[in-house]
This record gives sequence, C-alpha cells and structure tokens, in this order.
Amino acid sequence: MTNDLPMTSRSLPIALLRARERVMGPIRNMLADAGVTEQQWRVLRVLKEDGPQEPTHIAERACLLLPSLTRILQKLEAKGLILRRVHPGDKRRQIVEATAKGEQIIRDNIQVSIRLADELRTKLGPDRHEVLLDLLNDLHDL
Repeated sequence: MTNDLPMTSRSLPIALLRARERVMGPIRNMLADAGVTEQQWRVLRVLKEDGPQEPTHIAERACLLLPSLTRILQKLEAKGLILRRVHPGDKRRQIVEATAKGEQIIRDNIQVSIRLADELRTKLGPDRHEVLLDLLNDLHDL
C-alpha cells in the first residue's frame, strides 16, 4: 500500500462531486425558474412518488439529514407546497403530504426534468448510463 494520494482525476470523492455538478447544473436552472431549491425539489419528488409519509422516510428517500429536513419542511409549508398533520395512530408523529400547489410544481417541470435526464442518458449512452446507476446503487448499498 502506498501513502501517495491518487491524482484528483482518479479520486472517487472528487469524481463524484464533478459528476454531481455536471448533472445538477442544468437542473438548478430549472429549479430556480420554479422557485424551489434542490432539497425542496427532492422532497416534493419523494412525496409525489410515495405519497403522504413521515418525515423520517422523506429524509431517507430524499438523502437529507432530519434536522435539515425540518427546516426544509417549514419553508415548503410557508410556500403552501406541503401540509403537515398529526399521524392518526400516534399523536407524537406527523404525516407530510404535498398540496395541489406542490404537485403543480412537479407537473410544471416534469417535462424539462425528463428532457435533461434523457439528454444526459443519450450523451453517456443508454448501456453505460444503466451501468453507472447500478454501480452507484451498489456503492450506496455497501
């Protein structure tokens, strides 16, 4: 084993950051036009995909820390994009759901989001795109 750091071009953390910026750059423009942050978009996407749910599940699915999610939910609620209600079976817990206005944000931007994803998939090549997703999911599951 060597004590030499790998060149930044072969550093996994740096490569992941570069890739994230390449993917997120165009999406950030779409989100700025929609008036939501990346994190708010992820929360709305999770709610659209999985329906009303508890914050712990949202945090896990949206890759957010629970304390950060608490602030994000406050902002989404202030914008009228989500509702929070007491869990029917346990008054200590809550359920979060997207409002019609929150769901409209997704509907208004889904075509742009799909187009951006398709462009990236085409540039990378469908087979390599699927392999990349598989490898990233494998890395997550380690």
